Amino acid sequence: MIVTINGAAHEVADGTTVAQAVRTLTAATTGVAVAVNDEVVTRSSWETTALSDRDRVEVLTAVQGG
Repeated sequence: MIVTINGAAHEVADGTTVAQAVRTLTAATTGVAVAVNDEVVTRSSWETTALSDRDRVEVLTAVQGG
């Protein structure tokens, strides 16, 4: 199936979870937020939230700056 992650199309296996999608983009384990189809997914739900064909996933990482 095809999902859009941060604006780019990715082919992923059926049953791919939010956690698996996040791991394709970053190894960060803190400072990461995810929204699927404009709805925030809590970190505790990442492993159990399966993606569907044509879902839009936004993975945001915190960056320090000044």
